[in-house]
Amino acid sequence: MSEPGVPERADDLELPCGEVIHPSAFDLGMREFDCACGETHAVVMDVHPLARFVPEFLVDTLRRTITTDDDFDAFGTPHAMAMVREEFPDKVASADCSTDGTVGYALLWVAEFDARRLHSIVVELLLELMEHAISHTENDALAAEFEQYMYEFDLDEFVELYRNEREFETEHDTAI
Repeated sequence: MSEPGVPERADDLELPCGEVIHPSAFDLGMREFDCACGETHAVVMDVHPLARFVPEFLVDTLRRTITTDDDFDAFGTPHAMAMVREEFPDKVASADCSTDGTVGYALLWVAEFDARRLHSIVVELLLELMEHAISHTENDALAAEFEQYMYEFDLDEFVELYRNEREFETEHDTAI
């Protein structure tokens, strides 16, 4: 039984690989976790900015155009990770740590794949979301322009360039 005023600790989390670990093993700066299974897993927390995956101008556009019906103020990382989890339900484990005052974040996701693969998946899903939205526009010229951009867009090149620009080699996620 919990004590009044003392946050409860989150339960252990079973990773997609089968390893079990407590969420306190993940600190706010982590983007990947070298697991005892021998694999490297992508790590995402609700406090990580969506700009970890896409440029700020796109984050701003998504926030202005997507209305959320949940406890979050605007479209962000939790929504993107929900999309990933919907697409890969057995490949992403998640934990609600909102009652655990020892970890520094409320939501945690750990993927079977590494951070670079997760980055590609998030960008691809966001592009699909935008493509779906554009398909409902009554502006044929805008839809055609977007379709042309999509045809010319190189996902792997974008992810490589963006990751290099954002300096993902360290725990300090800041632009150069």
